[in-house]
Amino acid sequence: MEFQDFKIIVSDAAKKAGIGDYELYYVSKEESEVSLFNGEPTDFTASLSGGVAFRCIVGGHMGSAYTQELSPEQAESLVRRAKDNALTLEKEAEVFFAEGGAAYPECRPAAMPVLTPDELMNAALAANEALKGSHEKITDRCSTQAVTLQTQTSLMNSRGVDLTWTNAVDAVILSAVVSDGIEDNDDFAVKAGDPAALDLKKIAKETAARAAAKLGAGVAPTGMYPVIFAPEAMYSLLLTFVSAFSAENARKGLSALQGKEGQIIASPAVTLSDDPFYPENVYPRPFDGEGSPTARKDLIAGGVLKTLLYDLSTAHAAGKQTTGNASHSGYDSPVSIQPYTLVLAPGKLTEEELLAKCGNGVWIDSLGGTHAGANPISGDFSLQSSGFMVENGRKTAAVRSFTVSGNFFDLLKSITDLSDKAVMPRVGLPTVASPAVLVKALTISGK
Repeated sequence: MEFQDFKIIVSDAAKKAGIGDYELYYVSKEESEVSLFNGEPTDFTASLSGGVAFRCIVGGHMGSAYTQELSPEQAESLVRRAKDNALTLEKEAEVFFAEGGAAYPECRPAAMPVLTPDELMNAALAANEALKGSHEKITDRCSTQAVTLQTQTSLMNSRGVDLTWTNAVDAVILSAVVSDGIEDNDDFAVKAGDPAALDLKKIAKETAARAAAKLGAGVAPTGMYPVIFAPEAMYSLLLTFVSAFSAENARKGLSALQGKEGQIIASPAVTLSDDPFYPENVYPRPFDGEGSPTARKDLIAGGVLKTLLYDLSTAHAAGKQTTGNASHSGYDSPVSIQPYTLVLAPGKLTEEELLAKCGNGVWIDSLGGTHAGANPISGDFSLQSSGFMVENGRKTAAVRSFTVSGNFFDLLKSITDLSDKAVMPRVGLPTVASPAVLVKALTISGK
């Protein structure tokens, strides 16, 4: 059964059950993927997943139920189970549904074709061929993948909201393995876009070069150093601490930014926005997980915390408007708060000028152990790192297996300069676009 027919049956069932306030949220994902190792197929998968969530308010309580099956029987069962839940569960926070009649931004989906199995195989093979000639130290242990993903998200409620958004994304993944005869090293790249339009040779060369640059890496000496975080490292750092910008976490006392809107929390050099329509974001969305319009907004502007991220419930509690950041990690997941694309505004220095200003320090391009080595509430972190030493304003010896320690909120205040180009290292939702960032000093623990 199509969702358009299913929602009519749900609406009729809700009326019969005496439910006047409800919401229906639907997600469908169709994904295909081809994987190769050294040019030989290792896996082909094709999947269709998704389902429907029904939420309703009965007697001031919210109840919910879920199903993967779109059928008349499940439509009626969905309504019945959600009503029963509302009548038996204890009330937690007040729940709100989006009002109809809102103006939604003009938003174009990522214009990518949905690839056939043959096209996926050809894309993965082309990526493998590009890796073969990418570097003198490349091995035959490289792998490639090609993926196509088509999604549909629909949301309707009893207040006049009726929305649908479809999007298609293609991506190629290249994993380069290099060797100098003594040790191996690897790196990878994920590039979204029509594979036929991607410069796979250039991507392969850059990926292999990054892997080869770390061969023979040593350990950074212990000390306090100026640190440059490359865009890849800022990606990890910002996503590790993004929960601090959630109004829900602030309300629960789980964010160090609670009560700090309007206050200085970062260096004047820092402007951080959340942009659903950032040009390189392949997951644009005109509405959020509650049906509210999305919009670009500054979280930090010139060092000042302008806003946290709100959904309808947290916005009502704070006497504010929602920022359109309600999210579902899956159709059967509760509403949470997430950004779309965190964009750290670039500065004015070229990368060479940023290195020169650093003088002697450490360039970090990879962070690991973010789940175990970071506390999103306090901001403290101690993370495994790799990168390069910076000596006399130039990258020199590759280093790895050292730890960088500090506090995220102190780090924001210690940013002195940023490079003049923002880079999005990976695709996803949420994701990050960032320049390279120079921080005054952090603790490096190595040899």
